[in-house]
Amino acid sequence: MHLNRKAAPTNWPIARKGNKYIVSPASHTYNSISVLLAVRDMLKLATTAAEVKHLIHNKALKLNGRVVRDYKESIKLFDIFEADKEYSLSLLTTGKFVLQETKATTRIAKIISRNLLPGNKLQINLHDGTNVIGKKDMNVGDSLVLDFDNKIKSHKPLEKSAHVFIIGGNFAGQSGIVQSIKGKMITLKINKEESTLKLDNLIVQWNLQNKKQFQHIHLQQILWEKFS
Repeated sequence: MHLNRKAAPTNWPIARKGNKYIVSPASHTYNSISVLLAVRDMLKLATTAAEVKHLIHNKALKLNGRVVRDYKESIKLFDIFEADKEYSLSLLTTGKFVLQETKATTRIAKIISRNLLPGNKLQINLHDGTNVIGKKDMNVGDSLVLDFDNKIKSHKPLEKSAHVFIIGGNFAGQSGIVQSIKGKMITLKINKEESTLKLDNLIVQWNLQNKKQFQHIHLQQILWEKFS
């Protein structure tokens, strides 16, 4: 499937001028990028779709530890993508997606719903489309850390003092600390000031990113704003 370039999601880091159409990811269109966009437009490791197909044919690309089969495959927020290096998909404070270098072999995913299965098993549904069997204390809004086999390595509850990454709204791309929770409205401390956001707009993370990571993202943001 293709989208008109001018109608493409604003979080895609692409120029608004160029070929009329651009490849859409296979799923989660407005919350992911395609492998093609990642390799050709963001990482600049190829100049054409044919070159990306060649990389795929040679099993040179991996997504969350498995070999990529199609250039339309979706890379979703916090997925681990392997090309020339390993990258995690994140957000700049401009709201644009960015591929950030990483050494991680796990990824974080947000719980968006739960279903009770036969045998009293609890199915946990995550923001990236993954489903896992979890425990009763894993609630909507919490985060899970998964390995490449989708095994749960740790559970990060949404609670007071939790560190969160903001994935939507005016504060997208920033981090904050939970001050209070009232239903689906979460009050955060962001840059020493308090703001209340919807639960949908944030995800619990390990900890506030270190200074070096922030500097790396800020540099990419400066370059994007200069040359876009």
